[in-house]
Amino acid sequence: MANEVTLLDFWPSPFGMRVRIALAEKGIKYEYKDEDLRNKSPLLLKMNPVHKKIPVLIHNGKPICESLIAVQYIDEVWSDRSPLLPSDPYQRSQARFWADFVDKKIYDAGRKVWTTKGEEQEAGKKEFLDALKLLEEQLGDKPYFGGDNIGYVDVSLVPFYSWFKAYETFGNINIEKECPKFIAWAKRCLHKESVSKSLPDQDKVYGFIVEMRKKFGLE
Repeated sequence: MANEVTLLDFWPSPFGMRVRIALAEKGIKYEYKDEDLRNKSPLLLKMNPVHKKIPVLIHNGKPICESLIAVQYIDEVWSDRSPLLPSDPYQRSQARFWADFVDKKIYDAGRKVWTTKGEEQEAGKKEFLDALKLLEEQLGDKPYFGGDNIGYVDVSLVPFYSWFKAYETFGNINIEKECPKFIAWAKRCLHKESVSKSLPDQDKVYGFIVEMRKKFGLE
């Protein structure tokens, strides 16, 4: 298959990291373009005219928007390499359910932890930790959500680990103490080159969030 692949992204985005991990798992070479989200490129506006957001995967000139859709697309197009979604329809539906849960719960609750104060922040912290504990239950005794190998839910979730230093610092929480199984899982994922090379350093993300907090008037 002719493979001309480009990724429009922004380096601290956990959503972009998902697509990076999926491409790395499949061993796909691609051109990476880091966007300035305050001054979006004509290419981004052309390729995602509806939401005007990253990430956008461009394959042979055709755009695929929304990170979970892009990961599914990558899995389907390069189906002969490291499958991410289970072959069983029921298990596949469950993987999609939990990836959707990550989108709805982890991002929003995590955002409350670093952008709010007082009661709203306390509520966000509880929501965040409750969601992680529910995910721990779902993981059970498996090494990965995908079983013995990294899968769709792992790819959807592990990028948020790069934001954990910020969540812990600004939320005054110890995630490893609260959710040790979750942290052990995240560290297992990081042993995989596809993950470790796709996730930025927590300190770098923390520095980015400090700057964001200044802009929001929180510092």
